[in-house]
Amino acid sequence: MNKKYEVLSPAGDLECLVSAVNFGADAVYLAGKQFGMRTASKNFTDEQLAQGIEYAHSRGVKVYITCNTLPRNNELSELPKFMETAQSLGADAFIIADLGVMEYAKRYAPKVEIHASTQVGIVNFATANALYNMGVRRVVLAREMSLKEIAELRKNIPDDLEIEVFVHGAMCISFSGRCIISSYMTGRDANRGDCAQPCRWKYHLYEENRQGQYFPVEQDENGTFLYNSRDLCMIEHIPELLEAGITSLKIEGRAKSAYYTSVITHAYSSAVKDYIRMGKDYTLAPWIKDEVNKISHREYNTGFFFGHEPGQVTGNGGYIREYDVVAMCEESGEDYNIITQRNKFYTGDTLDVLPPQGKSFEVTAIEIKNEYGEIVESTPHAMERLHLKTEREIPKGSYLRKKRVN
Repeated sequence: MNKKYEVLSPAGDLECLVSAVNFGADAVYLAGKQFGMRTASKNFTDEQLAQGIEYAHSRGVKVYITCNTLPRNNELSELPKFMETAQSLGADAFIIADLGVMEYAKRYAPKVEIHASTQVGIVNFATANALYNMGVRRVVLAREMSLKEIAELRKNIPDDLEIEVFVHGAMCISFSGRCIISSYMTGRDANRGDCAQPCRWKYHLYEENRQGQYFPVEQDENGTFLYNSRDLCMIEHIPELLEAGITSLKIEGRAKSAYYTSVITHAYSSAVKDYIRMGKDYTLAPWIKDEVNKISHREYNTGFFFGHEPGQVTGNGGYIREYDVVAMCEESGEDYNIITQRNKFYTGDTLDVLPPQGKSFEVTAIEIKNEYGEIVESTPHAMERLHLKTEREIPKGSYLRKKRVN
């Protein structure tokens, strides 16, 4: 199996980029301070973009820059400089939703590939072919497509036109993210990267003649969350995704943490590598399946891939969270590992370790010493540097996690 597949990870800031690269991403996508549809992310200054691209390229990882807002007339004058800078820094591709922006990219950054954003709403091969003729080299398909439809599209487009799909993360109630609810209710435009996520809010019915009296849509004291979509998770369906002709498996989450990026990147990267190595004998390793449950998430679903809809979680708007990150390993050692505390844990606790490469494993916190060499029973101080003795060495860069007790 010689075909090259790509795990594409989100990078909301430089820390997330480094985490994605270290935990197995083949490419990352990110935004500068303009034209990217995620204002909740820190995003990248030109200096940070230069650092990030250099770090990624030195490790064989590509960098795609989101340029997927729909800019207004008064913003167009800033596009040429933005694109010229991105090209000079070595960006591998722009992810673009607007036809005018595509033309600007060809004019001002001709060395940078153009990828058509999911915001374009590509659901058929005619549109994919039209975009290819316009210079697009990858289409990010609408989340609403099934695997059967994707396979048919693959058969009817040029071999060198790549397909990218979202395989993990938050789903949107609107088609390809085209939503006006946030702008209508809060003045924050989802199509300009500033969605307030009103689809996650709690809603009640109100009858105009009964002022001040609210009725839950469902008979529940917490009301209902009408539009709260389940999260997408395709970790159990790697063969189906790749056999449908998909090149790039995209992880949603530029507004999420470096820990989220590390865990989900590691899981999908490990699964794809196993599939390439094992071929028809491939089975998903249980530890990989477990990993996607070790980050905060809503109920999982397979989205539209199998011809049905993801549906909504109407009972709550919160997350499922089974583990807490308690430390990061800064230096490994045979006797003691040097760690930085993230949450409190105790001597004797069982800790779950996620290394940058390889399978996760458990260790026992046998002994903890503070920076003065004193033995302590717990780790109550945020970001304290500690020495942790365990029964085995912990690789540098690993996350240490503790399972929550319900």
